[in-house]
Amino acid sequence: MSIKLDETRPKWRQVADILRARIADGTYPPGARVPSVVAITGEFGIAAVTAQKVLKALREEGLIRTETGMGSYVTDPPPH
Repeated sequence: MSIKLDETRPKWRQVADILRARIADGTYPPGARVPSVVAITGEFGIAAVTAQKVLKALREEGLIRTETGMGSYVTDPPPH
């Protein structure tokens, strides 16, 4: 069962918001692997290219880092 998304807003933004919230609330703590493109497409019922856009946005924000062939991981929070 996929999560229902608002048809009036870009899906990738909504999914990025959800993953951002999960990082913030500790669902995905620093160092944890975030869902893969395949897992995101399954959970949210979106296209692979849309899921890739989500991960790209989170990477550009510095929230995750991607290791080629390994997956994407939550970055450590910056020191205060």
